[in-house]
Amino acid sequence: MPEQHNRTIGDRSRPARRRLAHRCRGTTEARWFALTVFGVILLNAALLGLETYPGLVEDWHRWLRTAEHGCLAVFTVEILLRLGAHADRPRDFVRDPWNLFDLAVVLCAFLPVVRENTTVLRLLRLARVLRTARFLPQLRVVLTAVARSLPGTLSFLLVGALLLYVYAMVGWVFFGRHDPAHYGSIGRAVLTLFLLMTLDGIGDAVHAGLEVSRWSLAYYASYVLIASFVLVNVLIGVVITSLDEARQMEAQEQEQEQEQEGEQGRAGQGPSCEPDDRVLLLSRIGAARQALDDLERGLLHGTAADGSPDGAAAPVRSRS
Repeated sequence: MPEQHNRTIGDRSRPARRRLAHRCRGTTEARWFALTVFGVILLNAALLGLETYPGLVEDWHRWLRTAEHGCLAVFTVEILLRLGAHADRPRDFVRDPWNLFDLAVVLCAFLPVVRENTTVLRLLRLARVLRTARFLPQLRVVLTAVARSLPGTLSFLLVGALLLYVYAMVGWVFFGRHDPAHYGSIGRAVLTLFLLMTLDGIGDAVHAGLEVSRWSLAYYASYVLIASFVLVNVLIGVVITSLDEARQMEAQEQEQEQEQEGEQGRAGQGPSCEPDDRVLLLSRIGAARQALDDLERGLLHGTAADGSPDGAAAPVRSRS
């Protein structure tokens, strides 16, 4: 009995949750809603920039605080509406990492520890600027690509660190005595080669190396070729591959959302027929009606031939 009672309550609450989700989803998917939230995010970023001017903070402290509270109120209402839009499918809200990020940013603003710490609160307000990625699909794809390229980037960093260490040791061996300011230790050599990776000052380094040995030209040429061209192109390839994967993921998510919306629409409207199926069904109904009319005429004609009144069945004759 308790299980049946709980099931009854759950069945009754489902239509209410669907109505709530439908109303909230109609609001959150509206263009004016997205533009309003996007404008508030930009306003929050502008307020954060204005607070870097001490004179403005002293003169407009009260108004800046009021505007900050207003932005927080708008963000709170927004996240509540997004939660309501997923009332019929709460798991979908949790599966979206952007929803979790927005929820964490809003909830942390109400924590006493965060509100008392000015530095953490400013960093949290700065994180709200990243929420613009929700309203800019291309920016969201780029951020997703950067996140997916982290494993490949870590491998790139390991290879780059190994290359820097090897060339730094070689540079310390050949140029440590003649140029201690740049190659006097492994740390200085690594710093010098890291700056040379951007090709800044490579000409002065080559001229200084030629005064020590002609082989320095091969040293710098091989380093520039590997570090500035090969490794950079490898990093670009990793990022481009991750960008393509992020675009495919975004397209798949949009297709899944459209399929879910279509399934919910069909569930709410009941079974429906396609145009071709509807025409075929109407033709079959017309054929069935025509067959019934022919059968009725045949029965009426048979009864009239036997001499019985209309609508009455003819008497059954016995055969010897």
